Amino acid sequence: MARYTGPKTKIARKFGEAIYGDDKAFEKRNYPPGQHGINKRRGKKSEYAVQLMEKQKAKYTYGILEKQFRNMFKKATAAPGITGEVLLQLCESRLDNVVYRMGIAPSRSGARQLVSHRHITVNGEIVNVPSYQLKAGDVVAVREKSKSLETILNSLANSSEVYEWITWNSETKQGTYVSVPARVQIPENINEQFIVELYSK
Repeated sequence: MARYTGPKTKIARKFGEAIYGDDKAFEKRNYPPGQHGINKRRGKKSEYAVQLMEKQKAKYTYGILEKQFRNMFKKATAAPGITGEVLLQLCESRLDNVVYRMGIAPSRSGARQLVSHRHITVNGEIVNVPSYQLKAGDVVAVREKSKSLETILNSLANSSEVYEWITWNSETKQGTYVSVPARVQIPENINEQFIVELYSK
């Protein structure tokens, strides 16, 4: 399964924010990577560079590679509504992202692994495709045999985030993807309009 497996702190430093979650190494060196680091004088970025950075930030944040991301953009363009908003909603509707949002895994890459290893069910059926698109009303749960997994229990114990478009029952270890989130409900710091402009060139 194709995914980014390189150094994560370096990517976070490139964008100037901890896009992979809490990162002590990033907090210590919160400046761009490279030989000259903080002292390098950086000129004003071109419009294209700004747009490209925003697209890369979205791809790294959600763990999606170029071909898949481009296909999602095509789908968002064909759908009714604001293209950039629909694109982020498609990213949020991915099974691995919802597993992460529910607190079953501490990161999206961890959620992807749980899905791939058949620990997650959707509407009672095992789904092992991280990019599976959920629809409003779908029930996501931890498979019966996997409910005692230490990684899942630890993640749920440390999870405190609450999202309006998701419900979670810690007793049964299952939740519902209640609705597609509105743009204001998505906490990611991504300027989707730049991505639309980049792909529209």
